[in-house]
This record gives sequence, structure tokens and C-alpha cells, in this order.
Amino acid sequence: MPALNGVCPYFTMFPLEFPYSILKRYASAGDWILDPFCGRGTTNYAGRLLGLPSIGIDSSPVAVAVSQAKLANATSRSILASAHQILDEVSAPQDTPSGEFWEWAYHPDVLSVLCRLREGLLANCRSAARMALRAVLLGALHGPTPKTRVSYFSNQAPRTYAPKPRYAVKFWKERGLVPQPVDVLQIAAERAARYFDHQPRASGQILLGDSREPSTFGRIKAHGHIKWVVTSPPYYGMRTYIPDQWLRSWFLGGTATVDYSNEGQIQHSSPETFTSQLRQTWLRTGAVSSPGARMVVRFGAINDRKVNAAELLKSSLMDTGWNVMTIRNAGTASWGRRQASHFAHATNQPLEEYDVWSIWEQ
Repeated sequence: MPALNGVCPYFTMFPLEFPYSILKRYASAGDWILDPFCGRGTTNYAGRLLGLPSIGIDSSPVAVAVSQAKLANATSRSILASAHQILDEVSAPQDTPSGEFWEWAYHPDVLSVLCRLREGLLANCRSAARMALRAVLLGALHGPTPKTRVSYFSNQAPRTYAPKPRYAVKFWKERGLVPQPVDVLQIAAERAARYFDHQPRASGQILLGDSREPSTFGRIKAHGHIKWVVTSPPYYGMRTYIPDQWLRSWFLGGTATVDYSNEGQIQHSSPETFTSQLRQTWLRTGAVSSPGARMVVRFGAINDRKVNAAELLKSSLMDTGWNVMTIRNAGTASWGRRQASHFAHATNQPLEEYDVWSIWEQ
């Protein structure tokens, strides 16, 4: 069952064991869980495995699309039926990206099918089966080309982040790598069966929004009933997750070029600005929590921003109503070991992370 958590991996993700072990040990039946920086929905999926309802918030459409799939009650049969229905409805794509990158990234037949599925999902992605299909396709959109079983649609690429066009084209040309005419539906069918069959039923909601804004929290159905907040905000200085996901963003309706913006994201111009904006999220989170609610925040640092991660997070919690109970060392950051071997990028040594436990006493 835990396979669903890997439906669409990317770097900024903590291990399933982090929220699962906390909730399994301490949460009670019926407790609502909230993750205001839900990313790919790991906390929400932990809640699903334990039969607990959850809410996730993220400002990234890619994160929301993946997280919604973690709460989708669908089967591989319904997912594949949705794919066939879309292809019947969209006989030819209305918008196919062009240019050297796209010619080298995807076989033309594969790109055509992907564009048809993209247009169908952009027109209607309301059902659980379509939400699950969308995540399955996002997860297979780019990745390595193994010698045996084909699992991805693209030419050779990392599976956790999208390659930048200029570098990718140069890489493919130098190595004589050409995109293959893979079977999109076959790959989707195999992935759907692996990730969605035999899953426990889920309940909750995933919201696209800014966790600093009151309007986002106004849409929470379990307002005032949150018992657990388990989350990991962006580490100070970590801002590449939007351009890193530009291909998946395109599939969700974005532009066919790399987006380097950071609209809707916490600002990283200084530690003071960062903690001030993060404090807004803790205030909004407390306002929808019940008295005595617990919050566990995993936080760390990145190599090019030398800060005391534990002190930075403690500073953001001051005067929010969340009182720090304990700070525990959580080891090194798993995201620091980037899976970049397919494009020969250098990796940095991961730094220490911390789990900060707080209680809502406002």
C-alpha cells in the first residue's frame, strides 16, 4: 500500500515514516490532520494509511495535483477508463509545444498523446479517477530510460526534477540519445495498478493556496477541529522547486518554457523576512486548530545559506500561540542527496534537520 506515496516524487519531500510514526503513536481515531506546506502529500497519505482525515495546503499546482491523488479513492480500472475516455473525446491536440527541446524530449507520437490527455484533464479533472490519472502521468512525464522495462515517457532525464532545455538538448545530442515511441497507456496502466489498487479509503481535502493568507484557511472544512499539524516548510533559501518542476507545471496548464518566478512563495531575502512570513502561517494554522493541538515541524538548512535552522524556526514561532515543547535532531536531509546521476550533476553534503514539537495554547 505505501507505494502510492511514490506516484510522483520530487526532491523536497520527507520520508513517509516521519508523519506516519508520529500519528500512529500519538493520534486518536477521528483526529484531523493539517499540513500547511503539504508538498507531494506525504502527511496526507500517512493519514490515509491510518484512517485519519487530513487537509493539505500548498501554493504549487504540481504539489496540489500530486497531493489530491493521495486522497483519491480510485482503482486502476477506473483510471484507465478515464484515460480512454479522454482520448476518445480529444482526437487531436489543439496545442502541441514545439522547438528543439520538445523534439528531443519526446517522440512525436508520445507528445501527441500526452497533449491530448493534458487537454482533457485541463477541461475536466473533477473525479477521483481523473485526479489519480493526472498524478500517474505527472510521475511518468520524465525519467531514466532503462534497458529493460520502460516506465517513463521522455528521453533520458532525472525523475525528480525537469531538466533545463539547453543543458538537456546538449546532453542528448552528445550521447546520441533519441526519444522512443513508448506506449503511454501501457505505462499509465502499470503505474495505476501499482499505486492505486488495494488502497484504504481516504477522506479530507487538498487546497491550492497561500498558507500565509486567512482566505486560504477560510476554506478548511474542519475549521477549529485540527488536532495535529505535521509539516515541513521550505528551508531558508530553497527556491528552485518551481523551475525544477517546469515540465509538470506545463502539463497542468502552465507555459511550455521554464518558469523562474516565485509568486505565492515565502520570501527568502533575509532571515528576518523569512521568519516573519513563516510566522503568518503559524498564526493561521493555530486559528483553525483545537486547544491542545500538537504541531511537529521538520526543518533544516541548505548548503549555500549558513543559518542555525533550529533557532530560525524557533524565532518564527514566537508570539504565535504555538509554544515549543522540545527540539529533536532528525538526522540529515534526505533531499540533499539529489538523484542527479542521470545528468551527472554534483551533489552537496546534506545538513542536519530538526523536529520541533509545539502545542497550541492560545
